[in-house]
Amino acid sequence: MVRRAFAAPPETPHRCAARCAGAALLVGSLALALAGCGSDGSSTPTPGASASTSPVGCSVTPIGGQPTLTNTLFARGLSSPLDFQVPAGERSRAFVVEQGGRIRIVRGGAVVGTPFLDISSKISTGGERGLLGLAFHPQYASNGRFYVNYTDRSGDTHISEFRASPPAADAVDPATERELLFVRQPFANHNGGGLAFGNDGMLYAGLGDGGSAGDPQGNGQDLSTPLGKLLRMNVDAGTPFAVPSDNPFVARAGAFPAIWAYGLRNPWRFAFDRETGDLFIADVGQNAVEEVDFAAAPRRGGENYGWNIMEGTRCFAPPSGCNQTGLTLPVLDYTHSEGCSITGGVVYRGCRLPGYAGTYFYSDYCTAFIRSFRMQGGQAVDRRDWTAALGRGVNAVTAFGRDDEGEVYIVDQDGEVYKIVPAS
Repeated sequence: MVRRAFAAPPETPHRCAARCAGAALLVGSLALALAGCGSDGSSTPTPGASASTSPVGCSVTPIGGQPTLTNTLFARGLSSPLDFQVPAGERSRAFVVEQGGRIRIVRGGAVVGTPFLDISSKISTGGERGLLGLAFHPQYASNGRFYVNYTDRSGDTHISEFRASPPAADAVDPATERELLFVRQPFANHNGGGLAFGNDGMLYAGLGDGGSAGDPQGNGQDLSTPLGKLLRMNVDAGTPFAVPSDNPFVARAGAFPAIWAYGLRNPWRFAFDRETGDLFIADVGQNAVEEVDFAAAPRRGGENYGWNIMEGTRCFAPPSGCNQTGLTLPVLDYTHSEGCSITGGVVYRGCRLPGYAGTYFYSDYCTAFIRSFRMQGGQAVDRRDWTAALGRGVNAVTAFGRDDEGEVYIVDQDGEVYKIVPAS
């Protein structure tokens, strides 16, 4: 189930889910809590392009064309890093999420000794549990607000806000936590964990289908639960947040109103194109297929990405002859002959390599390949394999990230972060 704390101001980690006895009661309680929060009552902007999210004031001279790429070591000595984020306007610090419950600052290529945030005492870690995601508020430089997704000691999901005071502080008091959302997890796996602000200023959160295998509870297609969904929340209104009035299911009886899209198994990293507002979701497959889902801006939400009716472009339940009416199929998938657990990436919109603008980089946790494509006319084109050039020293990719200038970084679970750079 899900809880919203309205009274208060609110595989390795992604590898490889049945309705527990109390699930119906829990979901019912959540629906009541959501009703107490309500809509933001305003007309929120349609998700689309926003110049405010693009890099400003490049510090490097752009290189023309599409030069050969390589990677360079950016940081080492991290413990099971899972995410890499840099707030807008930040030029001296990068922030890396460690699965065990700490967020570490990297400054000048070195990991700062004192964690930025340490909530390890609250975390259940290992497998697909832990501190899983981080997103900084678009106005972090002035308000110091950031958001994390973690599993507690019982394995249940919390999405919470913390506040740095001042925003330039290198350490945050864990007591500043303000819970936005609590979701009961029926199984230990498929927790999702990604967080990102869209170009519309809304906070998006990716949750897996609840775990086990094959989605035994049918959560992916069940609009009454946040499991197996991409959620959209307005954290600048309401307590603990407001449901945007243009969310696609806000008026549907029995639906969890924060749902933006559904039919997901275990979204392990989703990202917005900073220039266009396009949405990319990497969804981890069951036994056969990994996939990348896509929604072009302007988006209206409500997409059904198919799980557990389909796994990638294949029927799953039933294994043949499934009804694909109304489903949004992936723009790219690959079989387990090539990998076994997709790691979603980011779209390059950096200063240094304008010839690669619009290129989406992604990987596979099991085989550590690094690949890319661009979207053109609704199709994934210009597909490339960068493993030989960008995979040097990389063993298990858990995330990609971007700095304030839009340059791209690769997170390796072994404890390193690498930056994509021109080879010469």
